[in-house]
Amino acid sequence: MKRVRSRQESVPLMLLAPAVVAVLVALLPLWYLLDQAAGEGLANAWSDLWTSQTAQLLWRSLGLAVTVTALCVLIGTTSAFLVVRTDVPMARTFEVLLALPLAVPSFVAAFSWVSWFRWLAGFWGAVLVLTLVSYPFVYLPVVAALRRLDPAQEEVARSLGRSRTGVVAAVTLPQLRPAVAAGALLVALYVLSDFGAVGTMRYEAFTWVIYGAFRAGFDPGRAAVLSSLLVAVALLVVFAESVVRGRPGFTRLGSGAPRSPERLDLGPWRAAALVVLFTVLLPAVAFPVGSVTIWFLRGFSAGIDWAELATAAAQSLLLAVSGMVATMLMAVPLGILAARHRNRRTRFIEGSVYVTHALPGIVVALSLVFVGVNLLRPLYQSVPMVALAYAVLFLPLGVGAVRASVEQSPVVLEEVAHCLGAGRWRVLARVTLPLALPGLASGAALVLLAAMKELPATLLLHPTGTETLAMNVWSDTAVGRYASAAPFALALLLVAVVPTWLLARTSRSAL
Repeated sequence: MKRVRSRQESVPLMLLAPAVVAVLVALLPLWYLLDQAAGEGLANAWSDLWTSQTAQLLWRSLGLAVTVTALCVLIGTTSAFLVVRTDVPMARTFEVLLALPLAVPSFVAAFSWVSWFRWLAGFWGAVLVLTLVSYPFVYLPVVAALRRLDPAQEEVARSLGRSRTGVVAAVTLPQLRPAVAAGALLVALYVLSDFGAVGTMRYEAFTWVIYGAFRAGFDPGRAAVLSSLLVAVALLVVFAESVVRGRPGFTRLGSGAPRSPERLDLGPWRAAALVVLFTVLLPAVAFPVGSVTIWFLRGFSAGIDWAELATAAAQSLLLAVSGMVATMLMAVPLGILAARHRNRRTRFIEGSVYVTHALPGIVVALSLVFVGVNLLRPLYQSVPMVALAYAVLFLPLGVGAVRASVEQSPVVLEEVAHCLGAGRWRVLARVTLPLALPGLASGAALVLLAAMKELPATLLLHPTGTETLAMNVWSDTAVGRYASAAPFALALLLVAVVPTWLLARTSRSAL
């Protein structure tokens, strides 16, 4: 077993140019924030930041992010290992079901809990909801990483006398570090940017104050200053992730024979593994689905507008697929660049796309309204503009998945292809991308699912006459019409089954 390092050569323009474009797109919200903050003035901006209220909000938000991220790492990694590397029953079914919470909007999940258990409101209620809807950010990259691991390394360790537990601790888990770190980064940034769960649970986090200031319109300058502080926090989170991730993990030197690793025989622990998986799925999937179903049954007698439902589903798919394509076109070169040509410049380029991921959705939406009116007026309130917004919001989802997968692909195969006379484009198309397919599939599924339930940017930028499933759910639940919202919420969950099933099938066929 040997650590393989990327070739120290100049960064190819074919990767650098689209990566720079991706950075410029991702940083569009910062232009708006700087414009708003400049109008506030330096003295006023400093007075807004240097207050006990700001310190308390920052402490509360960081405490929430750290707690949720730790729980998601534990749940996501454990669940992925059980369904991919053990003989737990119904592993393929669990593999799909465990990804479904990504399709549940945080405000829907929060209401499902607080409407039945009002005492949950507050910190622990927000922790519960955000953990249940966010752990797939860790789970999916780890599933893809586990499928890419070379089983020969574990077999060698076993032949040298290591126990099964020792092999997992010394060989398997260290190779999962890039995928776990990428997922943890996405969870932390998602928690920092979420408003739906903290708002419903009445937990006063940073985003609540920012959202209120923007929506009220009485002090957009202060809201922009606080958002800028959130960007600074995101930079620290990105730096921490790069430290935890460290250098690329271990890969095999030869091409080997692609095959599935031997699944661990759980024996008497099989029942315990099932209990663990059901303990995750019941509150994460069954409870919100059950709540939505109850709303649906209560409102069924009033009738359902099936044409409106079908139209909303079709428009949701159109916008989500457009956003997914735009996002992955930028994420693939950036992810490969970060994995294969790691230096100060590429670390800066990669880190830049993450900073805006911590901003509340309404800030990103308003910034793109600002950009659309001032620079891209012909595209304002069009499908390409919504796709651009999704790319700004969800680019880190694609980049993290692609980078983790490429880092686990043996660079020696690309070097051999170069030695045999293959050009950069041919190596990319015939070697790099096929090897990274599980990561690409994970990234595409993450972006598609996130885009399906996205709300603020869609509300502000959608083409006239467009109504998505998430928009209908929000408009009905905002005024307490939960029975009316139920058909759209159920449709949102059902549509999400398709990309998760395709993800699982693609991951298995890539072995």
